[in-house]
Amino acid sequence: MTSVRIRNIAPFFLLGAICLAQGTWETATELPGVDWHGISPAHKQAVLKFIRAEKCMCGCNMKMAECRMKDPTCSYSRKEVNLAIKSFDEGKNADAVRAEIKKQAATPPPVLDDPVKISIAGDPYQGPENAKITIVEFSDFQCPFCSEAVAQAKAIVKNFPKDVKLVFKQFPLDSHAQAEFGAEAALAAQAQGKFWEMHDKLYAGFPDLSRRTVLRYAKEIGLDVNRFTAEVDSRKYKARVMAEEQEGEVAGVGGTPTFYINGKKYNGLFDVASITPLLKKELSR
Repeated sequence: MTSVRIRNIAPFFLLGAICLAQGTWETATELPGVDWHGISPAHKQAVLKFIRAEKCMCGCNMKMAECRMKDPTCSYSRKEVNLAIKSFDEGKNADAVRAEIKKQAATPPPVLDDPVKISIAGDPYQGPENAKITIVEFSDFQCPFCSEAVAQAKAIVKNFPKDVKLVFKQFPLDSHAQAEFGAEAALAAQAQGKFWEMHDKLYAGFPDLSRRTVLRYAKEIGLDVNRFTAEVDSRKYKARVMAEEQEGEVAGVGGTPTFYINGKKYNGLFDVASITPLLKKELSR
């Protein structure tokens, strides 16, 4: 997966970006959030040719396949590609598919999807336990965009000290060689009551998650280093990390970071200015 997003929304464009584990958009045959189940090989090739040539309607100036790869949070490209699959499978030609997509684009996608159930039992969190709003973040310690989002997430929790709880879920990507180790190390730190201290160290030292560096962090934040070392070396938390990844996939996570507000997947730019109105709206319900 690549970890790039091209958007003209500086200075916070990186925070809306997603880390992925795919090939290049010109050659990839699997795309985030795209289900090819049931489509014939010939129709799949027709769809791939179409989405590599047609621009996404979200205004990013990227091709549909490019947008799907570089910005899986884009609801436009996800709906466009899935509509193309359906239409080509029904025997429609490229002109008809193009017309259908333009018609669909007249209705913008929701900022928040319908709510899904996400278990947060035992997961590390910041903010009050019984907060009115729970923000769940699926994240990767070697994703540059997750690293950039840290300050925004902290600011949001600080701005809503009585009403917002931020929950962290592990979603290490295959393309990041040390991400799974980082996830397991963070959980080992949580077992000693210092998840957020390790969280901050891992992101502050981005992207180095080498064993030597992480063991140094464990010592610096006051962990029982012998216990910590034994747990990460034995892969004690591997199953939990895998379970959280699977939970994220079921919930619709296509890359990192992905945020859910009271169970509703957020499909926009994650920064204080964008999130604050949504939180106020949730609080007014």
